[in-house]
Amino acid sequence: MKILLTGANGMVGKNILEVALKHEHEFLSPSSAELNLLDGNAVNQYINTHKPDMVIHAAGIVGGIQANMAHPVKFLVNNMLMGINILTASNDCDVPKFLNLSSSCMYPRDALNPLSEDLILKGELEPTNEGYALAKVTSTRLCEYIRKENASRLYKTIVPCNLYGRFDKFDPNHSHMIPAVIRKIDEAKKNNLEEIDIWGDGEARREFMYAEDLAEFIFYAIDNFEKMPQNLNVGLGTDYTINEYYQAVANVVGYSGKFIHDLSKPIGMKQKLIDDEKLKEFGWAYKTELEVGIQKTYEFYLREYSND
Repeated sequence: MKILLTGANGMVGKNILEVALKHEHEFLSPSSAELNLLDGNAVNQYINTHKPDMVIHAAGIVGGIQANMAHPVKFLVNNMLMGINILTASNDCDVPKFLNLSSSCMYPRDALNPLSEDLILKGELEPTNEGYALAKVTSTRLCEYIRKENASRLYKTIVPCNLYGRFDKFDPNHSHMIPAVIRKIDEAKKNNLEEIDIWGDGEARREFMYAEDLAEFIFYAIDNFEKMPQNLNVGLGTDYTINEYYQAVANVVGYSGKFIHDLSKPIGMKQKLIDDEKLKEFGWAYKTELEVGIQKTYEFYLREYSND
């Protein structure tokens, strides 16, 4: 197939393109300069010209708690516009298949874990990333609406858990937790710091999957797209505390200092664990265990970002 991939320069996009080398599909992977997803006319023109058989929408403005809290307008407006523009253009130009990448942050903040796919819009969102979550809910629902109006349109959504891996961002202002912790602990080791602070009590639980596993899943989904559920969680089905992630990174980096907790800082949702029952029924499971993934991510960080 000819597949248009948005967000090709992001962590997920780069992992998809790397795994794509093992497959026969042709990928269109325009940069944001070549295809501005915020410009609806440009998106329509691009899809009309290239006529892809499928679109994988992996583009987005992403970041951790700090970035979401500092820039809620950008996280809501840009992500929502990108989703609406690419989905409506694909539908208008008769693209038969669309794989939308959403996020587990669109599940209600007080929902019982594990979080099942039917919980969308069943409760209040987590305030620290509400703008991003609203945008993800919108594109997820739009896929459903397009399919409801036209059954021949296979427009479906996957809901990955938190991700980390090679090609991640390690900038402390924009990174997610695991890359941020890798950088923080590596710098603490180099500077011989005896202690590191953790936001909150460290007991909040998170589920992080190695991004290459998600890329592998996407090709499994492409091959089995007709039988894939409308909305599907993709993750491990198991989680760890923030404290356990810090310790796992410290083990890999070789840091032996101690951790102190800053109880004045926000922690986000207490737990965010996806329900993987439908994923198991779909016949797929992740491969990369936590410390193996952290080791590979740390090696990437040392190659790409370290001053050594």
